[in-house]
Amino acid sequence: MKNARIVMSLSLLVLFATFGLAQKEHPLPKELPPYGPVKPFSAPAVKTIQLENGLTVWMVSRSGFPKVTAVLAVRGGLAADPLSRPGLAEVLANALTQGTKTRSARQIAEQFQAAGGDLDARATQDSIILSTSVLADKFEQALPVLVDVASNASFPDAEVSIAKRSVADSLRQREADPSFLAGRAMAKVMFGDHPYSVVAPTQSAIDQTTPADLRQEFARRFQPGQAVLVLVGPFESSATESTVRAAFASWEPAPAAGVQPTPNPEMNFQRAIFFVPRAGSVQTTLRLAYPGPLRQDADYEAAQVANAVYGGMFGSRLTLNIREDKGYTYSPFATLRTYRSAGFLFTQVDVRNAVTGASLNEIDYELNRMATVPPTETELAQARRCLVGLQAINLQSSGGLAGDLANLWINGLQPGEIARHSEKLEKAAEAEVSAAARKYFAAAHSTVIAVGEEKVVRQELQPFALEIKAAP
Repeated sequence: MKNARIVMSLSLLVLFATFGLAQKEHPLPKELPPYGPVKPFSAPAVKTIQLENGLTVWMVSRSGFPKVTAVLAVRGGLAADPLSRPGLAEVLANALTQGTKTRSARQIAEQFQAAGGDLDARATQDSIILSTSVLADKFEQALPVLVDVASNASFPDAEVSIAKRSVADSLRQREADPSFLAGRAMAKVMFGDHPYSVVAPTQSAIDQTTPADLRQEFARRFQPGQAVLVLVGPFESSATESTVRAAFASWEPAPAAGVQPTPNPEMNFQRAIFFVPRAGSVQTTLRLAYPGPLRQDADYEAAQVANAVYGGMFGSRLTLNIREDKGYTYSPFATLRTYRSAGFLFTQVDVRNAVTGASLNEIDYELNRMATVPPTETELAQARRCLVGLQAINLQSSGGLAGDLANLWINGLQPGEIARHSEKLEKAAEAEVSAAARKYFAAAHSTVIAVGEEKVVRQELQPFALEIKAAP
């Protein structure tokens, strides 16, 4: 799966670069031929079954690379953590693959390696995800190990200690990154005391977490009735269904209460500046957060296209302004992020201290321009093609397709959403995109996070007449 991610990253880089180079040429030579027709999107055929124990299974049989990707997702990520243990889901995911009632951590690793893969576990806001990609002819020998981890993880004391040290080391590394600091502050400002305000554990929570805590949370989250298994690979569906039914028959629903749905947050987009001091910093990280749609909202795709016009990594209005024209930053970007119960957009730039205020001025200008000036047909065509192309590249890999399907399930959507999503992106009209831009992009709706030298932040951003205060 790691090789697949590397290939995908390189493919995305090539596509972004191509998009950016096309945008730089103004005007385009008249002799260039018109765009060719967009190749119709072929949605994968997904077979959906429900096992007797409540486990949902989505299977995509397709020829090609001789590996089967399996993704097992359970509801209950960082947002399901106890208030006294923020970020516990991350420790749980790190310790999850380190031993079961019948297998040691080493045996689990060796058995997946013998099948041509490994087993990864990670926590998101709404889920914990187990994933692997193994040789197709070794899938049946790897599947029982996956079942064992999902149903019998034991959290041995020694392995939990190692997992806690790993998470603590990761936390210290992340806290040296201004982007992480901006994201953590942004979540606190937007979500307040809501569970979505937690994006990582605290050192105190890591220290206090015990193997007993992890066993209790494992029993609460890893229940077949609140899990999905996604399989993608060159298999025969009927035979694989029989194999899956037999393998998972032993996973019984736990007597423990399951994970409750995350309540809808009341999000705060106060027009103010929240700073995170970073003494001696020679640059400022600016992150502006503003409202966005949920994944299941009708204007989700229109907002995606609007965001690509405004802040796509290459060739967007923001990039052409503060990178190509003014040289304030190298890689500005904007993204739309969704959780099961919340959606928001944000812009981020890393700029020299001397242009901190000028950069915020231009970001505000471009946000307001999106809200008031409709995109041109050229901007729309390039944004739509870029987004559809990115989706097509992602779905070419088994890991990308399996991950997208698992994410749909986590958000309460059906597999057919993949085809609908591509169609809506391709057909997003100017009126829909403009309406989404008016709804979400006005600078007055944005909250500003600034990570850097406090004196610089205050001096550079004082002319905006916004309240400047320490981030929570």
